Amino acid sequence: MTINRNIFDELFVLELANNHWGSLDRGIQIIREFTRVVRYNSVRAAIKLQLRDVEQFIHRDFRDRSDIRYIKKILDTRLDADAYANMCDEVRRGGCLPMATPFDEASVDLCLELGIEIIKLASSDLNDWVLIEKIAKTRLPVIASTGGSTLKDLDDLVTFFTRRDIPLALNHCVSLYPTEDGELELNQIDFLRNRYPGLTIGFSTHEHQDWISSVMMAYAKGARTFERHIDIETEGFPKPSSYCSTPEQVDTWFKGFLKAREMCGAPGTQKRIPPDREVKYLDALVRGVYAKQDLPEGHILTAEDYYLAVPLQRGQISCRELFNEDRLTRAIKAHECITIDHLDNAYAHVLELRELIQRRGI
Repeated sequence: MTINRNIFDELFVLELANNHWGSLDRGIQIIREFTRVVRYNSVRAAIKLQLRDVEQFIHRDFRDRSDIRYIKKILDTRLDADAYANMCDEVRRGGCLPMATPFDEASVDLCLELGIEIIKLASSDLNDWVLIEKIAKTRLPVIASTGGSTLKDLDDLVTFFTRRDIPLALNHCVSLYPTEDGELELNQIDFLRNRYPGLTIGFSTHEHQDWISSVMMAYAKGARTFERHIDIETEGFPKPSSYCSTPEQVDTWFKGFLKAREMCGAPGTQKRIPPDREVKYLDALVRGVYAKQDLPEGHILTAEDYYLAVPLQRGQISCRELFNEDRLTRAIKAHECITIDHLDNAYAHVLELRELIQRRGI
């Protein structure tokens, strides 16, 4: 199997989770509304499901415990494999990648049946090595959230996937639902990038007040994959949780990312190439070389023969190209600009440099 190691780059993961509430129709509606926003903003996105083999995942003695919220929600939102297959097909039709979080080994097998392209390892399962071993056998790319983890958890996980040559991304995550702005700990993105320089680092977020600031800051810090829970308001179903984003809010989130990418510009691993209009602006501020007195043809320039002043004129040499002991190829009058045509030096004999000097200035 060919491994796409760039699959995580600038990827948005839209976590549908159990917000279908056990209704295939509602799941399809959520997918359609969000894939429309994805296409409108021209971003790369995956829509992520949560998969559980409910009969095995919940112990038989607790399946009627409606007082345990986690168990009740799992039971209330169960869907069969055909329903998940229909949702995955809808994700693909919408131009997104189908993705899933399997919470047990049988659900990993279901991921393969559904053609899931990326597997998510939940923060709660970072040291569930039975599940991790099963996931690794699929050879699929994995994104792992780091909420509540220890440093050893992360080191062990990275070592495990690196040795098996399986693409892994780590999401900085605070597993508080919702997360207050003061709890986001965005500097952890710096920590993860420095400790695991070969991995894509992302940001899985559950804040509920301001989507734009956090995604812009996370991108500027180097996060390259992003995750949020998604939901819609539908009559007859619970209102979206405060940490879930509606289509309108995700549209704002995408636009914050696009603005951050525009503002950050070139990768921080290389020197940027200034645009022509910036170069022209700065060229206009550079001092040109002017003769102090009449100078004859063949004269060897010294510091006593010239002065520097603005403006810089077309074809004139500037302080940048000035070298003492250049030879004049023709005579020049006092206070005239010394041009590239007056000199016999490297700039005069390299066509590209000569043309650059002749184009700049006023």
